[in-house]
Amino acid sequence: MRRTNSFLNEMVCAAALAFSFCFAAPATNAQQVRPERTIEEIKAEAITRAENGQYPCIGQNPDDLREAFASIKTRDRDEWAAAFIAVGDKWMAEAKSLEKSDPVKANADYIRAWRVYSFGRWPVPSSPGKQRAYEKALEAFRAHTKFWDPPMEVVHIPFEGKEITGYLRFPKNATGPVPMVIAINGLDSRKEDLSESFSAVLPFGIGYIAVDGPGTGQAPIKASPTADRMLSRVIDYVYSRPEVDKSRVEFHGVSWGAYWGTKMAILEKDRLKAVSVQSPPIHDTFQRDFVLNNLQGNREYLFDQLPAMMSIFDNVNNLDDLLEIFPKMSLVTQGLLGKPTAPMLIMSGVLDTQVPISDTYRLLSAGDVPKTGWINPHGGHLGRQKGVWPDPVMFKEVIVPWIVHALDMAPPTQ
Repeated sequence: MRRTNSFLNEMVCAAALAFSFCFAAPATNAQQVRPERTIEEIKAEAITRAENGQYPCIGQNPDDLREAFASIKTRDRDEWAAAFIAVGDKWMAEAKSLEKSDPVKANADYIRAWRVYSFGRWPVPSSPGKQRAYEKALEAFRAHTKFWDPPMEVVHIPFEGKEITGYLRFPKNATGPVPMVIAINGLDSRKEDLSESFSAVLPFGIGYIAVDGPGTGQAPIKASPTADRMLSRVIDYVYSRPEVDKSRVEFHGVSWGAYWGTKMAILEKDRLKAVSVQSPPIHDTFQRDFVLNNLQGNREYLFDQLPAMMSIFDNVNNLDDLLEIFPKMSLVTQGLLGKPTAPMLIMSGVLDTQVPISDTYRLLSAGDVPKTGWINPHGGHLGRQKGVWPDPVMFKEVIVPWIVHALDMAPPTQ
């Protein structure tokens, strides 16, 4: 198997660079609460992000946003959802009409409908209209996946009287058991987004299963200090599949998914060959001052970050409820930070306003084995940097190569 040391050398340099930066804690003044964006500010910012390929508008056609926004006059959630549903329905209808005569265009229309509907339920389906938009997004995405080769399998994993829904794909023409990635979404992304992205590992002979994290999407339970048991059940399921090489299972988590990924790196270290995480919340994220001074009215987040946070927990209906449960999520409070871990890739941005870089430094400095750090000194959440390190570039140039190397796979032959 051919190998080069350049990738690892770059990772080591990045990790070393990380520790040359000092983290400055944000000033604390709970009396100064930044307001959320107005609806007009949201419209302008969303279109700008769509034009620049920035989250959460990656892949969105700016014209679709403009069309929907023409019908939106307030921040009412159902008004928002209805406008995006109307635009999504247009592309959904065209896709269905073209399935037989022009399958390529039909597939493109299903993708467009899925993305429009998804923005209609963003950040979370917190009203009847947004729930309807989410259901339509699921329908459009699954219609899109009918065009995939190799096909996607929708799996239903029994769990505590309910079920975990996952999207499973194996590489085409695989012979013998294959390595597998378990991918977990963040606060407002979904397993559909990860399934689209992780199709990139299939040519390397690696399969994947994408699952909504606790409290998000179709997950059967809410987030809690013990909700990691749901993800252990996913690992059980992966191990039950004869197509999977059980010695080469990797876990990937983004943002809130990175929190779960870090817990799995500790609790399931004997069953995971490697773990990759982006901007993992560890301890400082969950502290009162950070919530009050950084997450309220956060402008790196498009809108409604705290309401979205509240939605992933049971019986959390206001800021006081969130401030009560949040400290219990800390991996320091739970006595986990510092315990042995699986090998890890940790990606973060020094300028992240949603998860402080100090949490990444805590994780890099703890445990029993060296970790690979990719720290962007000019990056925000997940390490993003406009025009330099957008999400697709980080995924292609950092995450996929690291996973391929960690699972001992060679690049595909041309």
